[in-house]
Order: sequence, then C-alpha cells, then structure tokens
Amino acid sequence: MKQAELTEAALAAFLDAFYARVRRDPLIGPVFAAKIPDEAWPRHLATIHDFWSSVLLKTGRYKGNPFGRHLGIEGINPAHFARWLGLFEETAAEIFVPEIAGILVERAHRIGDSLKSGLFFRPEMRTVRP
Repeated sequence: MKQAELTEAALAAFLDAFYARVRRDPLIGPVFAAKIPDEAWPRHLATIHDFWSSVLLKTGRYKGNPFGRHLGIEGINPAHFARWLGLFEETAAEIFVPEIAGILVERAHRIGDSLKSGLFFRPEMRTVRP
C-alpha cells in the first residue's frame, strides 16, 4: 500500500529505498562509491534524512551546504543529475500516492536545477567551499 502521508517514517523508508537504488545504479552508483565508502553510508544517510526532513517537513535539522558538498565530486555532469532524478521519481511513485510523490519530485527538481546551475552553468559559483 502506498503512503498517503508524508511523515518522518515514510520519508526515511523512501530515502532508504531510493539510495539503495542509487548505489546499485551503473551510471551514478560508481560516483557515490568513489566519494562515500561503505562504512560511511549510515552517517551519509542520516545527513540525507536531515536534509530532506528540513526541506519537506520544515524540521530545520540540516545545517550543511549541499552545493559546497557537490563541488568536490570529480566527473559529475548533468547526465548524473538526470539519472538521479529519474530514480528519485520512480521510487517516489512506488512509495507514495501521486499527490505526495508529486511534492517530492517537484522539490527534487528545484533543488537539482539550482545545483546544476551553480555547478555547470555559473562558473563564478565554483569558488564556494563546504
């Protein structure tokens, strides 16, 4: 049964399922594996949970700099973002009812567009550090 409410528990289940797919994906999995060793994934997932909880549930738990964190990823390109978003959309559609999935996907696209703009289309932004 699909989740009809966006709660911390539903969000955590979604993110765990989504990032399991990300890690197995032949295009973006290796990018993540190069930056995040297996033993660091629990900590990374906790940070991701805090980020999305802050974005979607307004909890304010995330205190980091997502743009700065993505600056240091060698070889990242727009195709990686497109694949990430595709997996995000697929997973959201499987876990949530369409109304909730749409909220997640819309927010992910806005965040992705902002990151892509700074990383690939505004070279002056590349001087920002985490």
